Amino acid sequence: MDISALTRTINDQLALLSYGDQPTSLYEPIRYIMALGGKRIRPLLTLLGAQLFTDDLTPVLKPALATEVFHNFTLLHDDLMDQAPLRRGQATVHEKWNPNVAILSGDVMLVRAYELFFDVPAALLPTVLRRFSQTAAEVCEGQQWDMNFEIDSEVSIAQYLDMIRLKTAVLLGFALELGALLGGAPASEADQLRQFGTAIGIAFQLRDDLLDVYGDAATFGKRVGGDIVSDKKTFLLLTAQAQASAAQQAVLQQHIGQPVFDAERKVQAVTAVYDELNIRAQTEALINEYFEAALAHLEQVAVLAARKEPLHRLALQLMERES
Repeated sequence: MDISALTRTINDQLALLSYGDQPTSLYEPIRYIMALGGKRIRPLLTLLGAQLFTDDLTPVLKPALATEVFHNFTLLHDDLMDQAPLRRGQATVHEKWNPNVAILSGDVMLVRAYELFFDVPAALLPTVLRRFSQTAAEVCEGQQWDMNFEIDSEVSIAQYLDMIRLKTAVLLGFALELGALLGGAPASEADQLRQFGTAIGIAFQLRDDLLDVYGDAATFGKRVGGDIVSDKKTFLLLTAQAQASAAQQAVLQQHIGQPVFDAERKVQAVTAVYDELNIRAQTEALINEYFEAALAHLEQVAVLAARKEPLHRLALQLMERES
């Protein structure tokens, strides 16, 4: 089954999920956030991971949906913590209802995510639940580190890369590992896919950081320069701070951590320092490093190249690469 067909199947199955009925103020926000859409990357990776080893994806569908329900649970709570007004162009749950509803509806989503694993074969269930629980905790660790970094004056590049690994990448890795295990893969092959997904996740987040500064506002979908305006400690900023000359440090210190009176001027000034230090090329090099590492892990999976092709193609699409 190709990627578009799998995505349609995922959306059809998500539409059939029942989270509960009463009180409506608890369950309607869940249906609302799940209906906002998205690329459904995590369940798609689960199905593609399974499809490497089996043609029967029916037993994999519910566990695949669990990864999407969990992901949206994290978005619901992250939006509340960030006080974000919009999610995919629509009002966030805490804005449309209230913060207490967002907390409680999110809690139910986590419970329902666990329930979607109930049909996993008994021999695999302990392994799957243990790995999911570990991944879920790591995602929370990543979110906490991200919040800590907002107030920490000293953050290293290594710390930042580990934060995005936890917050974003480990769930992609788990989704692939889950699919492989349910498809009958040996643990060693499932682990190669986990590492593939994790490396792709880090590369994807670095690319997102890069596009925030150098992307086209019309296609990026977010305000270009938003990370600079909000003083977000990205790989780009941390690298610039580590490499800047005294004069460049003065420019950064003039704008980073200071009240914003002219957002456009701030973006232009910080971007100019990035340009002088060749930060864009350095970021692209690191993205390529993680992408190539991911492909090396995929290469180690001992199945026919034709079975790997949809997963390889999805990786290229995520990175918007041709090869």
